[in-house]
Amino acid sequence: MEIPIWHNIHPDFKFNGFSCNLDDLSEIGYSLVKEGDSHEMVIGEFVLDWISNKPTLEVFTSGSTGKPKRIQLEKEHMVNSALATGEYFQLKAKQSALLCLPCSAIAGKMMLVRAMVLGLYLDEVEPTSNPLHHKQKRYDFVAMVPLQVEASLQELDRVGTLIIGGAPVNDKLRYELQGVSAKVYETYGMTETITHIAVKEIVPEPKTYFETLPHINLTTDDRSCLVIDAPRVAKEKVITNDIVELKGANQFTWLGRYDTVINSGGIKLMPEIIEAKLGPMMHSRFFVAGIPDEVLGEKLILVIEGEPFSTDEMLQKIKSQASISKYEVPRDIFFVKSLVETHSNKIDRPKTLATIIF
Repeated sequence: MEIPIWHNIHPDFKFNGFSCNLDDLSEIGYSLVKEGDSHEMVIGEFVLDWISNKPTLEVFTSGSTGKPKRIQLEKEHMVNSALATGEYFQLKAKQSALLCLPCSAIAGKMMLVRAMVLGLYLDEVEPTSNPLHHKQKRYDFVAMVPLQVEASLQELDRVGTLIIGGAPVNDKLRYELQGVSAKVYETYGMTETITHIAVKEIVPEPKTYFETLPHINLTTDDRSCLVIDAPRVAKEKVITNDIVELKGANQFTWLGRYDTVINSGGIKLMPEIIEAKLGPMMHSRFFVAGIPDEVLGEKLILVIEGEPFSTDEMLQKIKSQASISKYEVPRDIFFVKSLVETHSNKIDRPKTLATIIF
């Protein structure tokens, strides 16, 4: 019987310092499920699922723009995704990598798959805000979410290549990253594409556009939304709600979400673009949104996490920014004690708005 491609564990693969073949992974998986901490139990469950003969894996989408969906991913596609990442970043066997994302979501799962497929030396730590604090060693390849990067700025000299996903990188963090010794990339992707299919360089040469990994074809639909044709990682074309501007065959600029566009008095406003402009002057988490208005149809508001304060000075500061048009100035500011999050720790905008009395 032919050995499934996902059972071809690279002979150089190590997990937490120990060499691992297929049989070793079985023992590790059972041990983590039986004796591990909560985050280690999830790793163990994934390992046992991965080494089974079942060709598919059940995962949930992030739920960023709606209720999380249960989908099936082909393990062969996950192997192909790992190979594409290895090819793009020129990852080599015996290089070190850190797993600091929860294995309950696709991003954490794929760090394990990359290590098994490419022969990386993988360490795992509890997914905390500052994962590098737990390991005082250098890593060739690390994946984090923006919150972790923000808390790890002083320790990024111990990272060779850092990829950032899970949420857009705001201008403030982009600025703070300039000058770090690591090569840093923002990623674009989703669960349906098995994490990233494109990356945008932040350090050392900041780019304004994303560039695809190998074997990815891009088009747009009549909404100017990105359509991804990636037969090695997805059976069907993925039609997104991301408004983009294509730049050649394998590059694009991300402009915002079609389903979050605010129509205020006939002017279409992109929340993501406005948030990028507001980011450098904000000291806590926030987002902008549109709410019903009798005159404008929708009016732009700013929602800030934290205790309320006088907003007159902030509004004047916003209005004084040359990059912010008069239409992009929020008409009202609201405060919430805590932003509602999805199960994957992203801001749940609709549920947060539902907590506010307008």
